[in-house]
Parts: sequence; C-alpha cells; structure tokens
Amino acid sequence: MSSKDNTPSSAGRQDGGDMSDSSEDSKQGAVVVKSRAVVKYCAAPPACSYAVLQEQTDLKLPPANWLRESQLGPAGASVLGSSSKTKPFSSFGMAYDFIDCIGDGVDVVSDSENIKKLLKIPYSKSHVSLAVHRVGRTLLLDELDVQELFMRSSQTGDWTWLKEFYQRLIDQKWQRKKKSKEHWYQKAILSKFLYYSINGNGAAEPVSDTEEAEEDCGKVEDCGLSWPATFNSSASHCGEHTPSKEEGPGFSFALADVAVASDVASAPKEQNLPTLFDEGESSQGLKNDFVRNIMWTFEDIHMLVGSNMPIFGGGRYPAVSLRLRDNNKPINILTGMDYWLDNLMCNVPELVMCFHVNGIVQKYEMIKTEDIPDLENSTFSTRVVKDIAQNILSFLKSNCTKEGHTYWLFKASGSDIVKLYDLTTLCEEATEEKCQNPFTLPVAVLLYRVASKMMLKNQNRKHYGTIRTLLLNCVKLLDEERHPQMMASANYMLAELFQLDEEGVACEEGGGGSEDSYSEEEEDEEEEEEEEAVGGAPDDSKAIAVIKSVGELSVPEKYTSTNNMRSSSVLPVSQDKEERCRHVLNYVLKGLQVVDSSIKREGELPAADPHTPIPLKYTHTPVPQSTSPADSQTNISKLLDTGSGVEVRRVTRSGMAVGSWQHRLKMQLFLKASRAFYVLADAANNLLKYGRALRYVKLALQCHDAYCSISSILSPRVLLFHSQCLCLCGDLQLMLAHNSAHRPAHLEEYLYQTQDDQELLHCLHRESSCQAFSVATDLSGDCEYQLLVSSKCYEAAHELLTSEALMSGPLAEVAEQQGAHTRKRLGNIRNELGVFYMNQAATLQTEKEGRRGVCVAEQDVWKRSFSCFEKGLQDFTAIRDPANAALLLCNMGRLMRICAQAHSQSDEPAHREFSPEEALYYNKAVDYYTRALSVLGTRGSHATVWDSVNWELSTTYFTLATLLQDHAPLSRKAQEQVEREVTEAMLKSLRFCDLDTPSPRQPLYQYRAATIHHRLASMYHSCYRNQVGSEVARKQHRLEAELHYSQASALFLSLGHAPCELLRTLLERVAFIQFTTSAQSSPAVKLKTLTGGLEVMCDTHHAFSRIHKELQVAPLEDAASDDSAPELNREEVMRLIGVFEPSLSFLLLQLIKLSSKRKSSGQDEESVCVYRQVYSSLLRAEKEAPLVERIALYLQLLEQLTGNTSTHTKE
Repeated sequence: MSSKDNTPSSAGRQDGGDMSDSSEDSKQGAVVVKSRAVVKYCAAPPACSYAVLQEQTDLKLPPANWLRESQLGPAGASVLGSSSKTKPFSSFGMAYDFIDCIGDGVDVVSDSENIKKLLKIPYSKSHVSLAVHRVGRTLLLDELDVQELFMRSSQTGDWTWLKEFYQRLIDQKWQRKKKSKEHWYQKAILSKFLYYSINGNGAAEPVSDTEEAEEDCGKVEDCGLSWPATFNSSASHCGEHTPSKEEGPGFSFALADVAVASDVASAPKEQNLPTLFDEGESSQGLKNDFVRNIMWTFEDIHMLVGSNMPIFGGGRYPAVSLRLRDNNKPINILTGMDYWLDNLMCNVPELVMCFHVNGIVQKYEMIKTEDIPDLENSTFSTRVVKDIAQNILSFLKSNCTKEGHTYWLFKASGSDIVKLYDLTTLCEEATEEKCQNPFTLPVAVLLYRVASKMMLKNQNRKHYGTIRTLLLNCVKLLDEERHPQMMASANYMLAELFQLDEEGVACEEGGGGSEDSYSEEEEDEEEEEEEEAVGGAPDDSKAIAVIKSVGELSVPEKYTSTNNMRSSSVLPVSQDKEERCRHVLNYVLKGLQVVDSSIKREGELPAADPHTPIPLKYTHTPVPQSTSPADSQTNISKLLDTGSGVEVRRVTRSGMAVGSWQHRLKMQLFLKASRAFYVLADAANNLLKYGRALRYVKLALQCHDAYCSISSILSPRVLLFHSQCLCLCGDLQLMLAHNSAHRPAHLEEYLYQTQDDQELLHCLHRESSCQAFSVATDLSGDCEYQLLVSSKCYEAAHELLTSEALMSGPLAEVAEQQGAHTRKRLGNIRNELGVFYMNQAATLQTEKEGRRGVCVAEQDVWKRSFSCFEKGLQDFTAIRDPANAALLLCNMGRLMRICAQAHSQSDEPAHREFSPEEALYYNKAVDYYTRALSVLGTRGSHATVWDSVNWELSTTYFTLATLLQDHAPLSRKAQEQVEREVTEAMLKSLRFCDLDTPSPRQPLYQYRAATIHHRLASMYHSCYRNQVGSEVARKQHRLEAELHYSQASALFLSLGHAPCELLRTLLERVAFIQFTTSAQSSPAVKLKTLTGGLEVMCDTHHAFSRIHKELQVAPLEDAASDDSAPELNREEVMRLIGVFEPSLSFLLLQLIKLSSKRKSSGQDEESVCVYRQVYSSLLRAEKEAPLVERIALYLQLLEQLTGNTSTHTKE
C-alpha cells in the first residue's frame, strides 16, 4: 500500500478515504481475484520506514524504547498496531462510526481477524466461535469467547444457561485452557521486534523483572475482556471487572450510564425530528479502537473491516507489512492465507519477513502479495478462498434472518461440522431468572442509530419499510424501565414514518411489509431449509442450521442466499387516511406513556421535606355554563391567550424538568398527536361528518394546549398550525349551524371516544387541564352561538397569522397566503351572521300581528346585522375580492329594504302614505346596490354576481315606484311631483331590466318591463282622465299612455304565460280608447277611433286562447300552468270577463249606431251585419254557462270580428 493509500495527513477520521484498487492474479489456474480496499479511517501518522536490523541482533533483549510509547516519536503506538485480543463488540464500534454504511451498502462488518477465521475454516482444525447480528442487509460479526463468558458466569451467573447448554451439547468436560509459556514468549519477541523496527538505533536496556512483568501484563497479555452488564446485573457486578489499560476507561458497560443513540433529526414536511440526544452518549461505551477501518470489496462481497496490522513505508517500498518468522518453522497454508488476506484487506503490495533463530535475527526476505499463495509449503487456491467467502456469506444471510437476534456460529476444535444457534431463542426458553443476552442493548442502539440516519438521508418512501422494521425490532429489544429515552424516541420516529399531509400514499412495488421483518411465506421457506439442514444432525436439535462438512464450503455456489435480507421490505401504508393517523396516534401514545412512567420513577427518588409545603400545580379553568352570545364574547376572547404569556418554569405540572429529554420529546409527541388529530378532523369534514370532525379538532387543540403549557416559546410553525386548527374549528361550527336538523347524529359522533383517545387525554391532563379551547370546540344547540364561535375562531386565526412572530419569520409568505384565505372565511362568517340577524328581523315583522311601530328588538337586530355586514365588507375589501364585496353590499341593500318594510307596517293599511323613513331606507338600498355594481366594474368579470345585483337594483326601484304610486304621499307632496318620482323610479327600474342578454332571469326581466309599461300607462291614463287645463299636457299624457299600453301588450304577448295580465292591459287600453271618443265630436273620427278599439279588443283572442287551453288541460282548481308560468287565477279571469263583455258590447253598439247614420258601401253594410250578429250573440249568451264554454264562445266571436276588421282595415 502506498503512503497515499493508507496514511492521511493527520490522525483522525478519513471519510471516503484515499483508495486504490488491486487485483490478485493467482498463478494457479490464472484465477483473478477481485479485491478493492478503501481506507475509511486511519489513526496512524505519516508512514515511517522500518529499520532493517543487523544480523545476529538478539530480540530477546528489550530495546531502549520498549513499552515506552512517549519515546516512539511520530510513529506512535498506532503503527505497532495492537496485540491485544479482539474486543467482544468491535463490530458495533465500527458500525457506530460508519452508520451510513450499515443496513444496505455493506454485507459484513467485523474485525479482520474474524474474517480470516471464517475463510480459513476448511483448512483449520481450531475452534471458531462468532456472534452474528443482522441489521438490514448487514451482518455484524464479533468473537464470542465462550471461555471468557463462562468465567464471568461463575462470578455473576449471567451466562449460566449458555454454559449448561454448551456443556450438554458440545463439551461436557469443559474447563478453561491456559496458554503455554511458548505463547507468551512469542508475543514478547514480536513486541520487541516491532519496537526495534521503529527505532533501529535504540540500544538494548536491561529491564527489571518487576517492571517487565508488570508491563508484560499491561501490554502483551490477553487481558480479561470487558463484557457488558446484562439487564439484570447489579451495579456491583459491573464494578467488579476492571478494564485493561489498553481498553481505556469508559469501555466497561455500566447500566447507570446508559443513554440512547445519536441525534435524531429529520426531514422536511411531517418529519421534524428534534435533537434529543448528545452524540457523546450514543456509543454506549463501545469504541472503535482499530488503527484503520477499511471498506474491502472481495469479489462481490462488501465488508467494513478493522485492522491493526503494522504497516511501514518510505523509500523504495511505500507500503509493506512486516512479519517475524522462526526460521526453523516453515510457513504453512494457514500462515500464508493469514499474510495474504491481511495484505489484501489493507491493500499492501509487499510483505517483508524477518527470519530469526531463537530470537537472533538471520535475514530479511521481501515477497509480493500476489506471490504469497504460491509459497513453498503454503500453496493454496485463491479461487477456493473466493468460493469459501461466498458460501459462508450466503449461509449466514439465509439463516440469520431476524433483526435483534443474536446468532452463534460455532465450530468445535477438531470438528468438521459448523453449527449456527439462535441464542436469543435459547435465552427466551431458559427458565432461570438471570437469563439475559448482553448483546441486546448494543443491537438495539445500533438498530436505532441506523434508522435515525436512514430517516435523515433517505426521504424516498421506498426506504420507510426498512426503517420501520429496524425501529420495531429496536423496540422489541428494549426494556421500558431501563431505556425509556430510546424507547420513547423510537416510538416517535415510528410515528414520523406515516406521512399525514398526503392525500393517498401507494405502497411501493414489491408488496407490503408487516410488523415482523419477514413474511409468513419466508418463514415457511426457512423452516423447510432448517429441517433439511438439521436433518443430518439429530443429536443437536437446537441448531437452526448446520454445515455438515467444512469441505462443502470449497464447492462453488454450494450455498445460495434465498432470503436476501428482505431487500423489498415496504412500509404497509393504507390508502385510508384515518388508519394512517391511528397508527401515528398509537405510537405517540406509547411514547407518552413511556415518558410519563420515566418521570414518575424519577420523581420518586428525592424524599419530601416535611417542613416545605408542596406547591399545587393544578389550576382550574371553569367550563362556561352559559352559551349566550354575551358570555361567548368573553369566553372566546381567551383563544389567543394560550402561549402568549407562558411563565418560564423549571418544573412542569407533572414534575418534569424543563430542558430534560422528557420535556423535549414530550413537546414533539404533543405536536405530532395534534397534527394527526387535525388530519383526522379534516378528513371527517370532507366526509360531511361534522360531529366526528369537531371531536377530532377538539383533541387536536387539547394536544396543542398541553404543548403550550410546557413550552415557553411557540415557534412560527406551531403558530401557523394553531391558526389552521382554529380555521378548521370555525368551518365546523359554521357547518353544524347549517345542519342543525341532523344535530342528534352529530352529537352522537361528537361524544364517542375510543380507549386510545381516553388514555391519550390522561397523558395530556398530566401537563394541562386542556380547557383553553373548550369554548371553541363545544357542540352547542344554539345556531347563533355556533356562528359567533365560528367568527371568533376565524378572528383568532387571522390575528395569529398577522402577528409579528409569523410575518417577520421564515414563514411570512405562507402566513400571508393563509391570512388571505382566513380573512375571506372571516368575511364569509360575518356575512352569515348578518344574514342570520337579517332573517331574524324578517321573522319579527311577520310576528307583529297588527302591532304598529318598530320595536327595540327589531332595531337591535338591525344594528347587529348591519355591523356584521360592515365588518365583512372590510374583510373582502382588504383582500380585494370584488365579487364577495358586491354580495355583501347586496345584502346590506336587502337589509335596508327590510327596514323600509318594517316602517311601512306602522300605519293603517287603508289610509297609509309612503313615509319618509321608507323613502330613506329604499334610497340607502339603492346606494348599496349601486356601490356593488361599481365594485364589480363590468359584467364580464363576475357575470352571475352582476346579474344578481342588477336584478335587486331593478327590484328596489320598482318597489319604490310601486309604493309611491299605490300609497302616494299627497299630504306632503303635490300630485305632479309624485308622478314625476314614480316615472323616474319606473324608468330606472326599466333601465336595469336586461331584455337582450340570454339568461335564466330574462323572462323575469320581460315580465318586469311589461308590468312597468302597464303601470306607467295606467298612471298616464289616470292623469289624462283627471287633468283639467292644459291641452298640451293632456295630449302628452295621451301619447305616453298609448305608447306604454302598446309596449306592455307586446311584452305580455311575447311572454305567452301571462294571459290575465295581457287581457287586463288590453281591456284598460280599450277603456282608454272609449274615454278618448267621449271628447270627439266628429262621427267619422269617432268611427275610426272605435274601429281601432275593436281591433285592440280582437287582440284579446291570444289571451283567451291561452286561458282556454289551460282550462282544457285539467280542472281549473287542480290545473297548473307551465313551469315558467304562475297558476291560473279563476277569480281574476271571472273579473276580467265581467269587464270584457260590457266593453265589447259597448264598442259594437256604438259602431252599429255610427255606421247606420252614414252612407255606407256594401262592405260597410257587411261589417255592420257582422257587428249585429256578434252583438246579438253576446246578448243571448248564457251567463251561468261554464267558464270554458263562455271562453269558447268569446273565441268564436273574436274570430268573426278579426276577419271582418282585417278586411275593413285592408279596405
């Protein structure tokens, strides 16, 4: 390995590391072994050259710098590596440091010594004992020293169950094997050799026997390994074992210092995980003590390995490994494989071996790494090593399937059988009280940290299944009483996995996951495989898998991974939003219960002082007993008080210390629950389940209230969410007011409560009374109160959105947008309130029962209604909403008309005149309608609203004119002035009758226009008859009357569904013609005028034809006209017939008289004959005949006259 490859500029982490690739080309079979090593971390200083020792150097003599690290210079002890034995949790230390690699990108994490043991299994007779853990797709391998465990078992009793199992099935006569003197001699020789190689000039110095013995014990011996205390171990047991000097302080695993894993933070949207833990607490005392950590890719296997191999460099050889060999002992296959694998893992191209005889240096020899497999007496096939690696990995992947379980890979010394045990299952089956797995807590911490990092890195939902599986297995491993912080945080992260702001979340391709890390089908497959594997070893039914012979590992692809570590673990997310929220609330509840139980236990520790009074943390907020509008104004004003002036306290109501992990986590859990209930409320609102939605939003606000009670500062995001809750509450109160008919059903949904909801409320009440928003979320039976509550909710939400905390923060743009929507809602509810009070005013008018005057109650309702309309108008004007502003003005105009109608009832109907108050309010109504049109500008932008306002304005002018005409204020105004005002109002109403634009109101406009012309014609007719004096004025009135009668007749005729109105107009016109003839003296002029009157009378044929048709369809009392026409009024028809017959008889009689006095032609005589026949028929007509027969007779007579008059007209 070059100096660039394995020596960073300074000691410390080297993320990504320097890298270089290497390939091994074996001469035997020319098999290329693909190997790539990337240094992820290196604690060694810049490479230093090794010192070549002179021949005959005596290695038995200690060098001057031996065991004195301070004298080593820049090389340091890191270059020497570590001769101590592998620590039991070495893979966990590496996993904690490189958490990003765990779960998916790496297949194996282990010490290089463990990797070498596995690959040398077919060649070695020595025993193999490894603990295997699975995290995602990654396997963690650690040495499981059973001798050390059993020594510990004799002291603490923790591993008694495993010792008994081992003795029963594996080694019945187990006893601790002591290491020989030769072992310690070789270790001392190697240590002195390495010290000599660092500082070749260091002269040998005598070392006292005492010092040497002490230092040998401290540096060279295999000191007792520091195993973690189990869940049941006492503090005294933990303290009995002292870690070695090399292990350093803090490695021993004391439960008193247990804390949870790394910082928890999360991503945008719903994932807003807090920083709950300190990074220093996350390692659980498990250190990564390797000199270097290397990402080694061997063929297709990715491994994160730790290595302490001494590497030297400089000069011609930038990277070499240095070995000491006894010249009298040849290199065997195991030693060759050991050297070769070490160099491959560390990417060292050459090996330097120093040969000695009895500690006397003889010579040096340099060997290339690729030549090591072909050394004499050490020949081995690299292809076979590759097959061994792939088979062992496939075997472990196929059988180590459960995350959180501890597996034991064991091969007895001298045996060819390799067995795999599930220690977690064996531990659960044991009956002893002290039966715990010391790997449980480190595995749980690792699962938690991997899940945390994955949530930070991977926002794609396809990774959420893996994260959820990790967290669920973490929770299964934890003990709530001893690890509440990690347990509560894991539940919070599980809640974060369920996105609440998505309309529908479809599962990724690959199927759904489950609470377990694999499906039932996979379990069946594994059971079948286990039966096949165990079938050959009936003597050991506890093994879950067995390799019958180590020779099988050399067979290519003998073992294949069928499970593939659940690569397609998908989070099961339902399309049902309510189900997702229920999952969230379930995890939140579990988290809160864990936090509360931890607070309770901590609160029991300090003893109470009998002389110090205990302060009461309970504050009573009275529930409003009255739902009157006056009380609501006072109670609802408290909506904004919560959180605005929170007192900074050191201890919360439950006794929780502010700033503690319980405090930070509880705030996040409260917020998460509040958001989940909000989503449930919104979904129920969309389903029109308003009672259920109000219950959910009440729970959301109760969670928010609890959050406010323990938080001294409300962040802008929390304020924004608070405003959303208040807006939704306002929406629901409004809809409940509109659906008062279904109140019992809504009330039943509102009062329903699940067991989880009750338990969650219990957790909330530990921190708050949860009554701050009770007024806003009560289900009242008073419609007015509900509208007032809705209005106040919108007001509070708008005030929050426009507060300085939001408008000056990062969410200012979002707050501005939501503020506009809330202001629109506020304007709408004020309009609703105004309409409510306006309808109350109309009801009060109908209930007067003949009483005169305007009562105080009416005036009070008017003021309320007008105030609401005015505020609503300000809201819509502020957000520049012309359509709604116009509608508000339109409602204000309607209110003015109601006020005018109230004043019209204050006088006797028979003698009343149009009062000034009526005129005042109608003019105000006109002003509001005119303002509405000016706000809209043109019809094109808001056609529907424009047409509505236009119609109301026309109606107001028409009503004003009608009242002036029918109840003329002649006591205050002259007749001419009244006529001018009536004419002016009628013409204005006519101007706003849109007769040209096709719309649903076009027939109404036509009817209105025809009625206006009819009324104007009648007025001018009356003026013509009653006016005395100026002939010019009379002539003008006569012309106006004729014009308006003509236009009214044409419009009624075009409508087709107003036969009575058409008949009345024509008869009035005939009467006007008859009155005109009374002032004419010339017989010829009279004859001509009467003939014109007869023509008008003939036009009544259209009206009678329509009436006759409607009478023939059904009996008159049951028949109804067309959809667009009102019902036919029989009494009105009879009155009009009573006018028709005399008028027609009078015309015919006068025509007969005038025609008989003048000389007439034959055609005139013929006409007179027809007149006489018709006149005679009218006189002989049966007055008591049915109405249908009488009208049929009229139609027949009018047809005769029509033919005659048309002929006469042509003449």
